[in-house]
Amino acid sequence: MTYHAETQTVLEPAAHKATGVTIMPITYRGWQNCFLLSNGLVEAVAVPSIGRVMQFRRVGEDSGAFWENPALYGQLHNATTKEWLNFGGDKCWPAPQSAFPAQMGRPWPPPLAFDPGPSEAQASAIGLVLTSPIDSDYGIQLVRRIELDAERPVLRIRSEFHKLTGEVTRASVWIITQMPEPEQVFLLLRAQSHLAEGFTRLLPGEPAGLKIDGRLLSLRRSPSAYVKIGSDASSMVWVGARDVVRIDAEDGPGEYPDRGSMTEIYTNPDPLHYVELETLSPLETLGVGECMTRTTTYTLTAREDQSPEAEARRALAL
Repeated sequence: MTYHAETQTVLEPAAHKATGVTIMPITYRGWQNCFLLSNGLVEAVAVPSIGRVMQFRRVGEDSGAFWENPALYGQLHNATTKEWLNFGGDKCWPAPQSAFPAQMGRPWPPPLAFDPGPSEAQASAIGLVLTSPIDSDYGIQLVRRIELDAERPVLRIRSEFHKLTGEVTRASVWIITQMPEPEQVFLLLRAQSHLAEGFTRLLPGEPAGLKIDGRLLSLRRSPSAYVKIGSDASSMVWVGARDVVRIDAEDGPGEYPDRGSMTEIYTNPDPLHYVELETLSPLETLGVGECMTRTTTYTLTAREDQSPEAEARRALAL
């Protein structure tokens, strides 16, 4: 059965008990027809009406590791306008952004079917599947398979680009996870990187508190500048006041966008206090009937009241 974002839905909460994961229909922050996935340790909240996973948190918590914009609670995209609404949460776009003008005839906003148009929701054997409409500019339908590990505090999201119409398209699967302001964020740089410093600056803003200790790069949010760095690293760590999240990109060979970036960290200036931890796939050329996929893994643990660096090293098993 398929559940449409714009209609009332009912999902049997016992449907996934055999796998250790339950799914419940809920209303969330004013949005109707949302879904709460839980494995008894952590929860994920999917909001099909805006095509996002809006939250990842420990069971029993109201807030969590994904940033949410309270000014937009319960709102929906207005298809008659070109305004992009910065809801927060976890979403997927085609990369690189520099290709938007050639592909869409405009540099901004992102393609509507990817963000923030509504998706259809369907239960799977161990999770939830969100399916977008076919994007008119890219000819791609986005499918996101959201799954919780049955026994660990782990969320996996498999993002699939299904090329269904139009001319061949060259793109990368780009996952953008918005998170509240951290104490610090970290990258585990490659032992053998193709980048001279192990990372590259993608925006002119200077990263706040940038430090490299061996293979561990760290930085903070800059309150005054738009900052973005890219790296061929595959693991990142966000350290907040109460929680620690490790994000792992699916690693593999290929030509990556943004000067060869598999992962990227963006920090937003005031007044919105958030950062973005992003993963990218290699670029692929898709013809009609072809598909490309990428899986991102999120591991959430409670802070052990150590220094941010010690927490990052614990999360990365260093």
